[in-house]
Amino acid sequence: MLDAPVSWLTENVLGDPQKLGPCGGTTANAGTPTNAITAARGGDMVHIKVHETIFHPGHYRVALAVNSRSELPADPEVTTRETEKGPYSVSAKINASPLPPVLADGLFVHTTAQARGTFFEADVKLPNINCDKCTVQIVEFMAEHGYNMDGGYTYHHCADFKITANPAMPIDNRWPGQGRR
Repeated sequence: MLDAPVSWLTENVLGDPQKLGPCGGTTANAGTPTNAITAARGGDMVHIKVHETIFHPGHYRVALAVNSRSELPADPEVTTRETEKGPYSVSAKINASPLPPVLADGLFVHTTAQARGTFFEADVKLPNINCDKCTVQIVEFMAEHGYNMDGGYTYHHCADFKITANPAMPIDNRWPGQGRR
């Protein structure tokens, strides 16, 4: 469940609907938009807070799409093992030095169940950019999990943002549409 920032979809107590990439929903339930847009200043930290309501070993990744959700990266590359029930996920690549559109990778790596009610929290730095409606994506790779038709081995959450560049900092030109202003 995405507790912060405010999700772009209304989520139930389990975080559903969250399976369909890139931003949640399912084939049967696209979800109900919240229409929430979080205002932020470029170069500031955004607080990420997730509540893992059902234990899955794995980790989280945060990415940013400036113009369109089609800019979001593919789900993490997964290694699987065959079982009598079909493929199960074993691991997924983590990029220790991520480049745009990924802001952070390998957050909250965990292999054992957390106490019920545990939250994972981190502050992730936003690039110093301007965007009227961009998307911060938080995905969870799930290890030891069967393939899910809607989301593979990944749960998907997103939040919509309006980022206004900090004029005291240089614009981060690695992001789309951020040429000289």
